[in-house]
Amino acid sequence: MKISVLSKKLWCVHKQLLLLLAPLVFLPLLFTLPEKEGKCLYVVILMATFWCTEALPLAVTAILPVCLFPTLGILPAKNVCPQYFIETNFLFFSGLVMASSIEEWGLHRRIALKVLSIVGVKPAWLILGMMITSSFLSMWLSNTATTAMMLPIANAILESLFGDLETLKQKCKSPEDHDSAVINGQTSLKLHSLPSEPSEKQTLSMDGMDAVEPTDMRTTEEIRSESEYQLKVWKGFLICIPYAASIGGTATLTGTAPNLILIGQLKSYFPDCDLINFGSWFAFAFPLMLFFLFFGWIWISFLYGGLNTRLCFAKHDHRAQAEARAIALIKEDYRKLGPMNFAEGAISFFFILFAVLLFTRDPKFVPGWSVFFKKGYVSDAVTGVIIVSILFFFPSQKPSLSWWFDPQAVNTPYIPLLSWKKAQDSVPWNIILLLGGGFAMAKACEESGLASWIGGHLQPLAEVPPAVAMMLITAFLACFTECASNTATIIIFLPVIAELAIRVSVNPLYFMIPATVGCSYAFMLPVSTPPNSIAFASGHLMVKDMVKTGFVMNILGILSVSLAMNTWGIAMFNLSSYPEWAHTANHSAVIPNIHFSSLKSINTTL
Repeated sequence: MKISVLSKKLWCVHKQLLLLLAPLVFLPLLFTLPEKEGKCLYVVILMATFWCTEALPLAVTAILPVCLFPTLGILPAKNVCPQYFIETNFLFFSGLVMASSIEEWGLHRRIALKVLSIVGVKPAWLILGMMITSSFLSMWLSNTATTAMMLPIANAILESLFGDLETLKQKCKSPEDHDSAVINGQTSLKLHSLPSEPSEKQTLSMDGMDAVEPTDMRTTEEIRSESEYQLKVWKGFLICIPYAASIGGTATLTGTAPNLILIGQLKSYFPDCDLINFGSWFAFAFPLMLFFLFFGWIWISFLYGGLNTRLCFAKHDHRAQAEARAIALIKEDYRKLGPMNFAEGAISFFFILFAVLLFTRDPKFVPGWSVFFKKGYVSDAVTGVIIVSILFFFPSQKPSLSWWFDPQAVNTPYIPLLSWKKAQDSVPWNIILLLGGGFAMAKACEESGLASWIGGHLQPLAEVPPAVAMMLITAFLACFTECASNTATIIIFLPVIAELAIRVSVNPLYFMIPATVGCSYAFMLPVSTPPNSIAFASGHLMVKDMVKTGFVMNILGILSVSLAMNTWGIAMFNLSSYPEWAHTANHSAVIPNIHFSSLKSINTTL
């Protein structure tokens, strides 16, 4: 049998081979390390391997602790199982239910069209509008749902601006290229359909697209040059949406799973740490999101031709006519939505109430409304569940008192804002299991002493300045998550990072927050995140486009996080001193003599 044939057959069964061989390959860990630490490390590495290779579905790997930790004597089942639905998972669940109600009544589409009609359709401004809308929606919806909703809208606007993509690609070819393609029997590349909601694009009106345009008097070379510019702008539009969705998800605790894992592991490792809740995280992460979004917009607009004199000066030319058609398209679609109905108004009200109550529960700088209840009893999860529970019985149509007294009135069935079937179909239960698996792993690392054991072997990093160590951690995780799930990445590394901070006597939040945010900065590969994959599936982006754009985006993200941590982050979370809650939670850890008692001078190292 030829080697090529054998390799293809092996590749067909590589996941099954991995499932059989990985447990055997890692078996020496059980005998070469201290008993309990070795067993826990064996499970952690095994799960990390399955997560990174997806030999098993992510959710299935996440439930392995239920069988492995008790059978190996690491944790009893009664301590493992409760980790799968702690209060952090309820907060995540309530955010997902709220998002499904927004999608149910189309409020997200109204928001998107309104923002785009405000910013205009000049390429740089439209890229900015796309990024603002995508980032705002992904604060509350999933990044994947936001990208799937925004891309069809973007494609409809782009077709109004530049015409059909296939025609545009033909115009970009030189006459020699076109003749060669005809001779070789090649046809133009077909645009792949988006694996998302095609109905969004179909519902966009295309009025004015068939109007007769004046004769184009430009030369062939001018047309080709203009078409190349338009194709470049088209790429910028497609690539900015998934990037903005990933950035926007970091601004709220419920925006992306790594943020919730940080909260869950903080409560596990440092029970006395109450510095981070929905409000305090938003106060820190929202300015960071805006800062990164602005510089990301500058970079994408510069790279894809959006920054030019047309931003400031109006010109009456071929481009201006296309821009006029695009803005008319957006306004017409917004007009067709009609006035906001009762259901949309009710969802808007509960959405705003949801956000306000989460922000004001315990804002830290002033007493929140939680002071009216017994201390420590009301959390963000309680707030979220209260609001989303109302959605299941609040009417979607305006109640009428006269209906009760009118025997001729139509007896229409009562329809709430959200049905359980819709919620059940919309909530990604696999992610909730993934969160639970992460919390179970963190609990086992703490109870078995594995985190302390690993931290003891990271002693050389005590010589590295904290600001440099923080940037290295963020950069490493941002690169690692390019090839692995961001949720799996933060689950694996956060316990080690927490132990490292304790070993070098640095406030654990100074390392853990940048690590968590950095896990969401996966911009370089189509497989890095589902939003990247959806944009890549449009058929117009190439891997080299994402690598070129994403490499600089990663650098901008790392610098933005470093700036945030070393400025307002220090003031908000008191990062300049080693906290008492870290001493209390880790009284058994051996702290080395090297201390970084103050971080006030770390800005000089940047």
